[in-house]
Amino acid sequence: MTSPATGPVAAAITAQLTAALAPSHLEVINDSAHHAGHMGDDGSGESHFTVVVETPAFIGLSRVQRQRLVNNALSELLQTSIHALAIKARAPGE
Repeated sequence: MTSPATGPVAAAITAQLTAALAPSHLEVINDSAHHAGHMGDDGSGESHFTVVVETPAFIGLSRVQRQRLVNNALSELLQTSIHALAIKARAPGE
C-alpha cells in the first residue's frame, strides 16, 4: 500500500523540493512498504518514494530536464537515504 510520507526523509524531500522549485503542488509518497525485504530496503521504512511536483519552473522544459531539476534538488538524499525515486513532474495547466 502506498502511504503519505511523514518521516524524516520525507520531510527532507519536501523541504528541499520546496526550497529549490517553489512548487504549486507537491506530493511525497512513501512506496517503501512495496519493497520491504528487497534490495535497497534499509529497514528504515523510508527508502523508496514517488514525488508528484507541479511548478512554473518546469514550463518549457522536457521531461528529462524536469527530472534533472528534481534529482539535483535531492542529490544529497539520493546518495545517502533514497534508494529509488519515481518522479511525476508537470508545469501548471498540464
